[in-house]
Amino acid sequence: MGLFNFFGNGIAVDLGTANTLIMHNDQIVLNEPSIIAVNSVSGEIVAVGRKAMEMHEKTHEHIKTIRPMKDGVISNFHAAEAMIRGMLKMITSSGKKTLLKSVDKMVICIPYGATEVEKRAVRDSAEHAGVKDLFMIHEPLAAALGIGIDIEQPEGSLIVDMGGGTTEIAIIALSGVVTNQSLKVAGDALNRDILNYMRREHNLLIGERTAERIKMEIGSALVELENPPSDMNVIGRDLMTGLPKEILINYSEISQCMEKSISMIEEGVVKTLESCPPELASDIYKKGIYLTGGGSNLKGLDKRIEAKTRLKVHVSENNLLSAISGTGISLQKLKSMKHVMIK
Repeated sequence: MGLFNFFGNGIAVDLGTANTLIMHNDQIVLNEPSIIAVNSVSGEIVAVGRKAMEMHEKTHEHIKTIRPMKDGVISNFHAAEAMIRGMLKMITSSGKKTLLKSVDKMVICIPYGATEVEKRAVRDSAEHAGVKDLFMIHEPLAAALGIGIDIEQPEGSLIVDMGGGTTEIAIIALSGVVTNQSLKVAGDALNRDILNYMRREHNLLIGERTAERIKMEIGSALVELENPPSDMNVIGRDLMTGLPKEILINYSEISQCMEKSISMIEEGVVKTLESCPPELASDIYKKGIYLTGGGSNLKGLDKRIEAKTRLKVHVSENNLLSAISGTGISLQKLKSMKHVMIK
């Protein structure tokens, strides 16, 4: 009971590879990186979320940072449980104790391609953290709800939800997924592409945080942009001399190094369309493709998918919040939406 004496009604959780968001009563009460810092000697949790991210790749031997989520699912059970507990403590210690009295219900969104073992890990982590009644909803359905699509209608909608660990590509109709591709190619894979490129082409060793910053500032899905970003200075360790070094890079070379991963996402969209029933294909031709998730912020990605599919691509305004917003809606409509939930 411990932590959850402060909570009641229910909360919606987007347990993402990069960030975890918690919503209650239509309000996002927490948005933190999915990471914890642990004292390797005592086993105590040193920091959770943003504070732990500030320590990432900067720790000494007695502190290690752990990212419990990989490819959209839990890869470290004990760290995930500790992270959930820590984040709920963060809510109650930030002046929001009046939010809830006890957490009776929790809805978590998970990738559509999650295996039974991966679902079990999510369920066990939440239950060990004290949740009484847990429901799960597939991420494409949550994202569709979050951007305002009526998933119960007999009309097809194509959702491309690009997060940190997975890219979920799904055609949705009648509250279900008709066909989908769940790719383990997303924001983290693009970061690895940049890391490898800097090491291979510039003999420069950089960290995950620097790779993420490069992707956010000058990353592009197209080699040529109408309004290109300025060149960027990057500091890392020279692999030849072992000394710190600064180099100047431009968006075109970063676009080229991410080409393989972006092509896989493109092909995933095409494969999903190829397996689409003809009547639903007609709906998608009229409505276009909905691009959402944090990865949809990548410059030129919408234009590239448009060029490949010849369909209009709509980028949601609050793409980072679409999955948590839809999960919150499913929590509010729990009675009428139990048929789309995984208990």
